Amino acid sequence: MPKVKNLEKLKHPNSRRMLSLTKKMCKQEKKNNNKLGTHIKQNLVGEKIMWFKERLPDGCIILTKEQTLELIERYLTRFDEELQQIALKNSIGQRKNRQHASREDVINITKQKEREEFETCGLEMPNLMDHHEMEVLKNWNGELRFLQHFKLKRISKKHLT
Repeated sequence: MPKVKNLEKLKHPNSRRMLSLTKKMCKQEKKNNNKLGTHIKQNLVGEKIMWFKERLPDGCIILTKEQTLELIERYLTRFDEELQQIALKNSIGQRKNRQHASREDVINITKQKEREEFETCGLEMPNLMDHHEMEVLKNWNGELRFLQHFKLKRISKKHLT
């Protein structure tokens, strides 16, 4: 936040100093919003990479194309159990409205978007078929500041079949 030495001098809202202060405050607010957007994106990428790390087969140096395809299919169907639970809750009772409609909609949109990405341009993820990337992934402790060490690659269905 910009410093103001004498707040008493800024009585008029259209003064040059007040306009300058307003401009600086708007600029600072935009910077903070951009930082927040960057942190949210990093968090999502970190969660995705952590999901793949947790589901790697034990003692595996690199994955084959078939193993990578199977792991990606499991990733794309990770919300199926939660959708079944929501459907079960909605089927019980006399209510006509959906109880967890917003969560269900978010899951469906995410699934559809990720499936479309995988089948067209590719899903952005670490290259599990590369020895160096697998070492980086296995040594990663989950801290977001080390995301820059990953070389994310877009892997599509046509590359794996």
